[in-house]
Amino acid sequence: MPSCKIPLDGGLWTRRGRRQGAVLDIERLREETPGCSEVIHFNNAGAALMPRPVLEAVVDHLELEARIGGYEAHDAALDKVEHTYRAVARLIGAEPDEIALIENATRAWDMAFYSIPFRPGDRILTSVSEYASNVISFLQVARKTGAVVEVVPNDEHGQLSVEALRAMLDERVKLIAVSHIPTNGGLIQPAEEIGRVAREAGILYLLDACQSVGQIPVDVRAIGCDMLSATGRKYLRGPRGTGFLYVRHSLVPQLEPVLLDLHAATWVAPDRYAVRGDARRFENWESYVAGRIGLGVAVDYALSVGIEEGSARLRALAELLRRRIAELPGGRVHDLGRERGGIVTFTLDGIAPETIKAYLAAKRINVTVSTVASTRFDMEARGLEKIVRASVHYYNTEEEIDAFIDALAELQRQSPEAVHRLLAERASRRKA
Repeated sequence: MPSCKIPLDGGLWTRRGRRQGAVLDIERLREETPGCSEVIHFNNAGAALMPRPVLEAVVDHLELEARIGGYEAHDAALDKVEHTYRAVARLIGAEPDEIALIENATRAWDMAFYSIPFRPGDRILTSVSEYASNVISFLQVARKTGAVVEVVPNDEHGQLSVEALRAMLDERVKLIAVSHIPTNGGLIQPAEEIGRVAREAGILYLLDACQSVGQIPVDVRAIGCDMLSATGRKYLRGPRGTGFLYVRHSLVPQLEPVLLDLHAATWVAPDRYAVRGDARRFENWESYVAGRIGLGVAVDYALSVGIEEGSARLRALAELLRRRIAELPGGRVHDLGRERGGIVTFTLDGIAPETIKAYLAAKRINVTVSTVASTRFDMEARGLEKIVRASVHYYNTEEEIDAFIDALAELQRQSPEAVHRLLAERASRRKA
């Protein structure tokens, strides 16, 4: 296979990932990723391909449960589970007692958000690109408590305007809640600048880092967030059904989770309970133990690859992909932001996003479609109903981008009837 050269700031990536002393052995990383031999996976913002060490860790524990029993397997693997707390803390610059392991990023975010005591007139400030699940929660709490949800406008780059945020602050602002990287584009929000504003004003700051952890360096101290939620299945390349929540140590005692059980609290007297003093108060007793172990291995793997090195590579690949799509007739890239990450969203004139996704799937290329229902504030403002989302990771290659662009160009040359027949035949084979 020919050398894969991608220009980056300060050097060149080759297929082995070399850049001015930083080395990523892409060939080895792909060999350790079974899915790379099966598909071109440009759906890493949905769920990335797990590396073999993560897969083996999960399967090994499930097999142990089958052999000796679930409780007994958990006892035998307690050190591995505890390691995951330490690994996640190291990943984001936190302490282990500030970490809760939760079954997904949405529930982690919920456990933080719903623990905040809102009152009538309290203001919740969020971004134009905010994710649907978060906005639904804002609206539910607003309906129940009389709090108010307000959207901070974007600046000229399409990211949250820090100056507009600062101008909106008053004594009634209870929470600033922002998605670090939205689900529908490559935008990277200015999280640290937002954090400085929040700290100066003494306002709680909740960061949804579902798409950013593993994709770009994330340090909770540098960002200045009070709470942060993330998942294992996306850019961390962990198993599905895993996630975590960070809560600043001094804030933990001030937030009582809306749901408690005998893991989050202790029944200390017939009429009293005591909530535990660390972030594990946001967990519940039953958990996906194999997944938690796999999450720890995924974090270790990400750190061994190098977050900065992996991020530089995947962002360079994404910029290459944007350029190549924009060169296609009718190719329109829809990513905003002064800084952009590994998520690339686009449309092709005259071809429905669902058709693009299905045609690529027939070529064993994975993408997905983002709809207005996921980021309504943003997509309605831009007049977008549906867009194709292609999200790359460091293990993807320039050759895969070539194949992706070739497939799109081939689709553009096909008649609608020919495309319909191809997709119908594929659907028939799948049913058979």
